Amino acid sequence: MAIFIDHNTRVLIQGITGKEGQFHTRQCVQYGTNIVAGVTPGKGGQKMDEIPVFNSVAAACRETGATASMILVPPPFAAEAILEAVDAGVELAVCITEGIPVLDMLRVKNGMAGKKTRLIGPNCPGIITPGTCKIGIMPGPIHMPGGPVGVVSRSGTLTYEVVHQLTAVGLGQTTCLGIGGDPINGTNFIDCLSAFQNDAETRAVVMVGEIGGNAEEEAAAWIAKNMDKPVVGFIAGLTAPPGRRMGHAGAIVSNGQGTAAGKLAAMRENGIHVCEKLGELGKLCKTVFI
Repeated sequence: MAIFIDHNTRVLIQGITGKEGQFHTRQCVQYGTNIVAGVTPGKGGQKMDEIPVFNSVAAACRETGATASMILVPPPFAAEAILEAVDAGVELAVCITEGIPVLDMLRVKNGMAGKKTRLIGPNCPGIITPGTCKIGIMPGPIHMPGGPVGVVSRSGTLTYEVVHQLTAVGLGQTTCLGIGGDPINGTNFIDCLSAFQNDAETRAVVMVGEIGGNAEEEAAAWIAKNMDKPVVGFIAGLTAPPGRRMGHAGAIVSNGQGTAAGKLAAMRENGIHVCEKLGELGKLCKTVFI
């Protein structure tokens, strides 16, 4: 099993005819993802390789039965692209685009209220169920199918590092996803942790956080009350200076809140196995999970 995506997921690409859209579409197809359509307004009726292109998400879903969308459009148009996917009723929208204005994401958040679509991102690497389906820009070959570890992270590149280390010590993954580090996003840590808790094949979880906000503290408290599976946690930004944004728009320590030390303390207090040195995470996971 897996969370959010599997072999039945039928994917469309918003922005398929752009340079990034074409490149990452081909990468996903090569991995085995079932890409059934693309969407670029004004280019309906064309094809990208053998994939039909439509003018709208609604038309693409109607003609191909697409259930998920990967959004690779420029920041000024990304909010409208997300809302178009939501209005078309896709089950999952994965927005890779970074640099979307906060006000645009507030509008998206309000527009999604009460709708069935799950949003992953924006400003994220996407989601992958190893060996089955890849909706994102992550390097496919570093992943190992077969579980038992689920991975959720605010950081894209750290997700890759964690997965690489897990694979190196022989720990396969069920599903790995980056939720993005922007101040306003869709799916959060607790959404993913809850799904992993309910997934029979996920028997352990790695959670990667970073400075800024209180999402990790809230997730740690939720884990203590609701999870019976072991969790290894890592927080990026131990040496980050206060008041300086580090990487993501949400990665900033302000007024003493959101520090790495505070998040690590919350993890320990709630029974999470903490890794302070990234290079040792795979080894720790092998000790904890096996």
